[in-house]
Amino acid sequence: MLLFFFENFLITLIKFLGLILPLLIAVAYLTLMERKVIGSIQRRKGPNVVGVAGLLQPLADGLKLFLKETIIPSHANRILFLIAPALTFLLSLSSWAVIPFSENFVLSNINVGVLYVFAVSSLGVYGIIISGWSSNSKYAFLGSLRSAAQMISYEVSIGLIIISLLLCVGSLNLIDIVDAQKNSWFVFGLFPAFLMFFISALAETNRPPFDLPEAEAELVSGYNVEYSSMTFALFFLGEYSNIILMSSLTVIFFFGGWLPPFNFVGFYLIPGFFWFSIKVLFFLFVFIWVRASLPRYRYDQLMRLGWKVFLPISLGWVVFIAGFLFFLGQFPN
Repeated sequence: MLLFFFENFLITLIKFLGLILPLLIAVAYLTLMERKVIGSIQRRKGPNVVGVAGLLQPLADGLKLFLKETIIPSHANRILFLIAPALTFLLSLSSWAVIPFSENFVLSNINVGVLYVFAVSSLGVYGIIISGWSSNSKYAFLGSLRSAAQMISYEVSIGLIIISLLLCVGSLNLIDIVDAQKNSWFVFGLFPAFLMFFISALAETNRPPFDLPEAEAELVSGYNVEYSSMTFALFFLGEYSNIILMSSLTVIFFFGGWLPPFNFVGFYLIPGFFWFSIKVLFFLFVFIWVRASLPRYRYDQLMRLGWKVFLPISLGWVVFIAGFLFFLGQFPN
């Protein structure tokens, strides 16, 4: 019995490390990709000194943050101040447990995968609120309030968008959602939902043009203004992990996950993980492209878009999809 338990634990640990270590490397090199792409858009080179073509720049940045001194403000709540970045980072990694990279490559294939992802992602607000409050700084606290309000506002519209998609599938399992797109990707039939989901994903991850929590002009740097060294790096890693997560969910929900773009026999000979990675890389590029192209929203414009535009439209979209499926006699039981 003890040997069986140990074997299962060892297998699970190997799977976990096989998922987390490549993810951390991907997060590190996403920062290099972002600096290179923005540099190209702005007609400059970007990082090109450390290593061949700057390929060692993320490792140098990580080493620098690791060697820096961790400074804790004198009037901060020390325990909560140190717990907040660790909580944010661990929650950003926890969501990846149910993400299917291919039909047979998923850490935990549970039947409520969608519910799990959004339950874990909604807990990320606590890490941000705790960081702002425990810093005992008005700038950090205002930044955390902004970020929490923004994330909660757009989680509502994201939830309604996903409900309309789940009505078409009839399952909360992420693999079932991909399998339902074998004949046609959902982006073609649910294109308005895809647009609202992607824009909401930008706001959910605090990315430009919705990077109001980190508005340097009025809030210095946002909720992480008092953090340094590895505590700051944990916030940074969590944010970029969430960017890759939202890109992966966009691919799974609307672009067929690991399925090839056309029903061509030769495409099915290529591993599904390759197609999944190519699609995720495309959306990561779009995230960066948007940052380099669009100016920042005002906060009142951000809230108006979430509550007065996306919320009623996504709610009406759910009613429309439900009525359409009921009319066709395909409403899920």
